[in-house]
This record gives sequence, structure tokens and C-alpha cells, in this order.
Amino acid sequence: MTANSRKVLQVLDGQTLTPPPIWLMRQAGRYLPEYRQTRATAGSFLDLCYTPELAVEVTLQPIRRYGFDAAILFSDILVIPDALDRNVRFEEGRGPLMDPIDPSGILALKADSVADHLKPVIETVSRLRLELPGETTLLGFCGAPWTVATYMIAGHGTPDQAPARLFAYRHPEAFDHLLSLLADVSADYLVAQIDAGADAVQIFDSWAGVLGETEFQRYAVKPVRRMIDSIRARRPQAKIIAFAKGAGILLKNYRQQTDADAIGLDWSVPLSFAAELQKDGPIQGNLDPMRVVAGGLALDEGIDAILQLLGNGPLIFNLGHGITPQADPDNVSKLVERVRRAA
Repeated sequence: MTANSRKVLQVLDGQTLTPPPIWLMRQAGRYLPEYRQTRATAGSFLDLCYTPELAVEVTLQPIRRYGFDAAILFSDILVIPDALDRNVRFEEGRGPLMDPIDPSGILALKADSVADHLKPVIETVSRLRLELPGETTLLGFCGAPWTVATYMIAGHGTPDQAPARLFAYRHPEAFDHLLSLLADVSADYLVAQIDAGADAVQIFDSWAGVLGETEFQRYAVKPVRRMIDSIRARRPQAKIIAFAKGAGILLKNYRQQTDADAIGLDWSVPLSFAAELQKDGPIQGNLDPMRVVAGGLALDEGIDAILQLLGNGPLIFNLGHGITPQADPDNVSKLVERVRRAA
């Protein structure tokens, strides 16, 4: 099997496939017993991300179980600030933590050792391409500059990222510098993933939805466009998915503004609006993860609605955000089976 037979890549080229290819965000995760077993042996979460043997194993687990059309590198968006020496750690019950950064800290950031720090992740990509079935698309990824910056400013996740929004208003020059640095480092990181064997990459802007219109252009669109321009200048054939969660109506021109090949849609995007976006090119999404938890009729109806309204255009079937730990693995099996019966 060659790259030309990888269904996700066909859709990213603008083709409509019936049934559409399917993969799920966070498909390697705590809902799977085999993941929990591997995670228990890894030490810290970052140890799991930086140990190629273990990262390969957990990436492959959902492929073995479900035969998804794509595998996504197991890592985390916060390996970038970790590589920038921000003392990233993950604490049970609290999530990711790091040392908050201030304007002087931003100016002091050095990117010289980032590539070396991330070598284990790139090794994972290389190993995955060798071990995956030939027909399976390998996706790399990183966080978008805005989303990564929100954690760097606050030192932890917050409900509405108010610390980062306030920081951006008070220290616009420092914040723009941070976003530009993150865009450049992240573009280098994605190029390295592509060179190691990733067929396509996704940029996760998980906190785009807290931004107003002006801020969305400045903090979400501009840095992602900077990244994509940088990647395409070096790898013109790169395939890129951009996912701006919660952006709503601001997604109308997001594909054109960023030059992404496909845009990911969260579950709050109305399917009628999704169909309009699909006229301009491939879309990815957008089943509510809670339907996978609920199962039964809720799951079936959600799948059928997406297939009915979006299945006649270029679609990569996915969730509207990551699968949750409460999801029943059997419901994921039913999801995959129902999507693939759409032929």
C-alpha cells in the first residue's frame, strides 16, 4: 500500500469517499484498558510522551482494536513549552502545570535546544511509520500558538483563559513576541514530524473559542498562518488540518485566512453551517463526544445526521473534540461500524 491509498490523504486532496475515513481525537487514551496498563508502567505522563517504545505502543493500540484510517502521534501540545524550559509537569487531579511566564521571561526565551529536546518525539514518528499498516495515515500534531501561550501565561488551564487575555491587553508587544516565537518553533517541529514520516499534521487551537473577533484574527489566525506559510515554504506538499475549537461563525473564512487544507469542526458547529464550509474544501468532525459516552440511539442519531448532511462532500469523520475517559470502548466499535456501513 502506498500513500496514494491512504483514505485520509485522499480526502485532504479534496476527494469525497463513501464511507468517509474515520479517526478520533484522543483515540489513544484512558478509555482503553490497554492504555491504562501501559500508562501505569511509564512513570510520569511526560515520560510516556518521551519514551518512543511506549509512545509507539499507545499510538498503535486503537489502530489494532478499531482499524482507524489514521493514527495520530501520541504526545502532548505542552512538549513545546517543556522544550522551552518552562518546568512542565502533570499532576493527578490538577492537570498540566508550569512556571507562569512574565514579559521579561518571554524576552529571555531561547529556542536553541528545542529540536534536541524533542528528538524522542521525532523518533516515535519514524518508528510509527515503519510499524503502521500501509493504508493507515500517520498524523503529526502540535498546539496552536494561542492555545500553548494560554498555559504558559497562567501556568495552568483556566475556564476562560482570562489570564492570557488580560496579559495580551496589558503587554501586547511581549505577547506578540511570544506568539511569533511559538509559531516558528512549532512550524520547525511539524516539519521535523513530516520529514520523519507523518503524512499530514494537525494544529490544535483548543482555546480559540474564548477570543473576540479582533483577537481571533490577531492571536488565532495570524500565528497559524505564519506557521503554515513557514511549513509550505519548506515542504510545499504538506497536508495541514487546522482545528479552532469554539470559533463558531469565525470559521467562515478560517480556511482561506490560514491556508489550511482542511478545518476541524467542534460539535457546536451546526451541520448546516458545516455544509457551507465544506463547499470550500475538506472538513473534519464533528460528533459530540458525549454521544459516544451515551451510546444507543443518541450515538446512532448523531452519526446518521453527520453522514446525511456532510457525507456527500470531502469529510473525515471525527469527534468534535477528544474522546473522554468515560467512553465505553464498545460504543467506539459501534461508531466505527456504523460509519463504515454508510457505503
